[in-house]
Amino acid sequence: MTRAPPAPAAPADPWAAPDLSAGPSAAPAPAPRAVPPSAAPPQPPYPLPAGGWASVTPAARSGFPPGHPYAQPPGQGPAAVPFPGFVPGPAPTNGFAVGSLVTGLLLVAPVALVFGILALVQINRRKERGSGMAVTGLVLGTVGTVLLVLALGAADFGSARAGRFGGAPKAPAGSVHWSDLKAGDCYDSPGGGSTSDGNGDETVYWVHRVACAEPHNGEVAGTADLPGRDGGYPGESEVRDSAGRLCRQVLDGYALDQWVLPDGMDDVYLYPTARNWESGARYVTCAYEDREEQHRGTVRTDRSSLTAPQLAYLEAVRSFNDVYLDPPAGAVSESEAEYRAWARRMAAASRAQAAALGGPSAPWPADVQPKIAKLAEATSQAAAAWDAAASGGDVAGDVRRARALVAKSAPTALEVRRGLGLSTGEQVPDLRV
Repeated sequence: MTRAPPAPAAPADPWAAPDLSAGPSAAPAPAPRAVPPSAAPPQPPYPLPAGGWASVTPAARSGFPPGHPYAQPPGQGPAAVPFPGFVPGPAPTNGFAVGSLVTGLLLVAPVALVFGILALVQINRRKERGSGMAVTGLVLGTVGTVLLVLALGAADFGSARAGRFGGAPKAPAGSVHWSDLKAGDCYDSPGGGSTSDGNGDETVYWVHRVACAEPHNGEVAGTADLPGRDGGYPGESEVRDSAGRLCRQVLDGYALDQWVLPDGMDDVYLYPTARNWESGARYVTCAYEDREEQHRGTVRTDRSSLTAPQLAYLEAVRSFNDVYLDPPAGAVSESEAEYRAWARRMAAASRAQAAALGGPSAPWPADVQPKIAKLAEATSQAAAAWDAAASGGDVAGDVRRARALVAKSAPTALEVRRGLGLSTGEQVPDLRV
């Protein structure tokens, strides 16, 4: 029987893992035959693992899925190592680039501008595609944004009747424009109805007109036409000065009795700007206003609201009060000349008041007549003290004595006011809300 010749041995696989089944004493495997360099298989790019390299795929070593390049360690050449038969895929297109182009074409300029900037930043960092779309969207967004800003700047969002210093915001509910206020109107200031420039000047746009019996901040005394109303705008400084002069007369005529004014209520002038002037508002509105607190009641004490005795008394004491409430600034020792001049005016005003109170035609009620005579006598004595202050050697002492006589006559003045039905400083308008 003939034995079959042994099967020829298969050629050694140079990439096969070494056979360790025979243990360390096994004979070493024959050395592989030499292979010409042109036919040598590719060598692995990294050191082989202990268990062999052919059983580990490139995808398993890199952690990236098959078909994509994997990162090379720093300093070891290009970022990807292609394998035989591997064709790199195209880089993805950046999403912000697409969004920038689309929003730019749709005229959403600010969004296109932002998307374009984000796209260029990400494309440079991620090596993505879409730089052309990003640049196009960026250009469209920039042009559109510039045009939008110019359009908004040229638009007129102000009221047809602007406030004192410029365009007015939207009117708060229930409010009226300041130029609609007339004599006798009471008002309060709604939120958003005015703005301040930080220097004490306030731009007034809108106010709430309310009944004077309700809580309010201000009361309008009247209006006055500005000089030069038929010409061009004379300038804010000149208009402001004219407003002060004109409103002094309007306010004094509206509140002949200054005792009715609550603490904190001051004179205010609403005057026009150049824009108001062009729209026809060429007058000043005069009012009493307390910006911090609200009040009830009216301060109106003009001729139409007073009885004959009330009017006679207020006109008799008006000049005296005006001079007395306007003394020189500073101490007497520092301004002796000014105090002497003021004392001369006080002496003249005191004599004029005494003459008006004691006039034979004054319509005083019978129960008030004795008090009027007493007040006239006290005023005459004060006039002599003011004469001494105007010409004596002790200006400070004479002024102090004259003021003491005026203060001494105050209780009599209160009795006269109470008898005539005038304010004694405890009236309804002084009740704070």
